[in-house]
Amino acid sequence: MELRQLRYFVTVAEELHFGRAAERLHIVQAAVSQQIRKLERELGVELFDRSPRMVRLTTAGQVFLPEARAVLAAESRARSVVADVAARSTVLRLGTSNGLGEHLDRVLDELTALIPQLSVELVSASTQTRLDQVRGHALDATFVRGVTHSPELRLIPLWLDRLVVALPARHPLAEADEVELTDLAELPLRLADRSRNAPLHDLMVSSCRSAGFDPVFGPPSGNLQDTLAIIGSGTGTWTVVYESQARRLVAPRVAFRPTVPPITMTTLLAVSETNPPWCLDELLRACDHAS
Repeated sequence: MELRQLRYFVTVAEELHFGRAAERLHIVQAAVSQQIRKLERELGVELFDRSPRMVRLTTAGQVFLPEARAVLAAESRARSVVADVAARSTVLRLGTSNGLGEHLDRVLDELTALIPQLSVELVSASTQTRLDQVRGHALDATFVRGVTHSPELRLIPLWLDRLVVALPARHPLAEADEVELTDLAELPLRLADRSRNAPLHDLMVSSCRSAGFDPVFGPPSGNLQDTLAIIGSGTGTWTVVYESQARRLVAPRVAFRPTVPPITMTTLLAVSETNPPWCLDELLRACDHAS
């Protein structure tokens, strides 16, 4: 018994006409008749009553029809599952945040060790865009910070990222191993406009207020490279970057110092609540290894 014979039988049973069944199957009528006869010989029963004017199912054919449909449905499901696993087992579409630094390296290294055949596609975009892409299944997951809720998504805390101060290397405060946050009260703080990074902006405002002062904002910063260049020129301004990012930056005229008290932000992984990535367990293990 072959799957094509079952497919031919079901089609004839639905059409009750060998000619129309052949048209649906895009083969000649003789091939349909031949395979149905072969199936009947294998089963030892006639499945159709044939007359010059009509075709109808026999009792055996009526009993066999739902079973044949079930076999074909199972075959279709099996093909779909295998195809889905094959497709998903090769690619992970992962959104990234600024400043992941060594964390991202360790995540990727561990994923490669856990799933050697995996290919990771990294996607950079704004936080909201990446969340929308996970929600719409254009991304499998994304790293985010400063997000407390996003509809239809599960937010999984991963690790705390410490922020460090970037200030002119020649500034007296750079001589210390750590910088008291209150010592920065009179220096202008350069951050991206709040519309571009509200979580970081709000975190710095609340941290400064907790230290007893409202930050003095300098001109909004552009990209990080330009901001560090301006700070390094000795203008007496400062900004913050993630510690893991600072270790990779080449900025000899800028000093990076941790603050007292520490300023931290949680990095989370956002995934779909209803359709999480197939390798979520391995991804979380890799993130745990990177923390």
